[in-house]
Order: sequence, then structure tokens, then C-alpha cells
Amino acid sequence: MHFTGTIWRPPYEAGSALLQVTVGCTHHRCRFCSLYQDPFSLSPLSEVKADLAELQRFHPHAQRVWLTGANPFGISETKLTPILQSVRKALPNVRSIGGFVRIGDLQRKTDADLARWAELGVDGLTIGVESGHDPSLGFMEKGHTAADIVQQCRRLDAAGIGYYFFYLSGMAGAGRCIEAAQASAETFNQTKPRIIGVLSMTLFPDSRLALDVKQGRFAPAGELERLKEVRELVAGLKIETFLSTAHVSDTVHVEGMLPNDRSRILSALDRAINSCDERALENYRRRVRSL
Repeated sequence: MHFTGTIWRPPYEAGSALLQVTVGCTHHRCRFCSLYQDPFSLSPLSEVKADLAELQRFHPHAQRVWLTGANPFGISETKLTPILQSVRKALPNVRSIGGFVRIGDLQRKTDADLARWAELGVDGLTIGVESGHDPSLGFMEKGHTAADIVQQCRRLDAAGIGYYFFYLSGMAGAGRCIEAAQASAETFNQTKPRIIGVLSMTLFPDSRLALDVKQGRFAPAGELERLKEVRELVAGLKIETFLSTAHVSDTVHVEGMLPNDRSRILSALDRAINSCDERALENYRRRVRSL
């Protein structure tokens, strides 16, 4: 198999067959991100087909394929469609094909493109929306607004393509986390994510945000403030979705189905907020070396 650098995939894709089609990120401007060091490139179709032949031998009964890279669904349809067709031909048992996609990628796709994706089995796309709080999205240079999230997710809904969200607690900075959670809940309530995976922003020295902190342009939120942010988000969500804070970046791990498990999740967060020591949580954060 052809893999370049570190391969990132969500925890819920652990059982998926991984197929490299792109390396790096086309956007590569988010201030907090240092995951994708390699410049963006597209794998040759011949290389993709060689990897599919290998999957035929060693993973012939794969039911889901995860396309690797920061946003493989952002490439042109003339490149993407043959890849999706090749997957379906090589692995006939595959029920769905997923990967990361940016809101900006979706904005450049037509409704006909999305309909073709659905026909070829694209489903369960993961979107790093990070927040529904426009000031945070703007400062971090995410490249989309809260309104964009709603608009593009409704297009996915219309096409019959499911999706998952990543939410980044602490992204708003010190003193603004509750505000960000409230805005995000309002935004997300207009969408239908199957899963909301919460990550807690961790500052790595090779990110642009590290320099922002050093030069006083950004003040990181404390750990207890982040927990209160997650609590506010859970309290404000009115949609049916599975919420999880089980990532290595999260200091407190809770998960459950909303709205059914809301009371249990809120109680667990309240216990943590009332009993956890800020310094102990900060020590945990400092020990996180990689996402």
C-alpha cells in the first residue's frame, strides 16, 4: 500500500479499509492545525488501482473504504469519479465510501456532483466544522461561516449523504467559550450530523497559533472553561445525534445519544467541573504529544 506520512482517520473508521488518494490539505491555513506537513498532491490513478488490487487480496470483504488525506473529496470530479468507480469495481462488497471533506469543498460541487457521489456509495463524510461561532471561524481562517455549514449540510441531506462533525472546544479562546458553544448549538440544530466528535484544542509548537499565543494575539481557554463549553453545547443541542468526547485531546470522556442521554452526560460533566483541578487538567494537556 502507498501511504505518505501520518495517516489520520476518525476513531469510528477503525474498521475501514484505508485507501490513499491525496496527501496533504488544499486549504492548509487553519491557524491551530499542524497535522498536514506535506504539500497537497494527488495519487496517480495507477497507484490507487495497485492499492485496490492489494486490498482485493488482503481485505476482499471490506464493506467500507476510507479515502485518506485532509480533503480527498475536494479534488475535481474528473479525478474523483474514476477513483470511486474503481473502488466499487475492485471491492464489490463495499457499502459506503467516506473521508474528510471541507465545507469549502462542498461549495464548489454541484447538486449533480453530490447526486453522483450518493449513487457511487459516498456516505458518512467527516467534516471538521470545528465551531458554529463566526468570530472563531474567522480568526482561525477556517474558510467557512456558520451559515455555510447549514447551507452545505442541507445539500448533503438532500442528496442522501450522511455526515459527522468534529467540534473543537477552546477554539474561541479565554472568556468566549460559552458564547461559542451557544452559537454552535444554534448552528448545529439546523443540521443532521450522525455524530459530533468533540476534540479539545491542543497547542502544538509548529502551528501558527503557537506564535499567536506567544505574541499576545490569542489567549488559550482554561481546561475548566472548556468543560463548561462542552456542557453548554450539550445543553443547547436539540437534534438527535451521538456525541462523544472520547478523543485523546479531551480531559474528560463522556459519550451518548442525544437527546436521550443528555441528563447523564450533563451530570458527568458537572461532576468533573466541580471536582477536577485546573492544574491537573493542564498537566494532562501538556502530556498530549500528538492527536
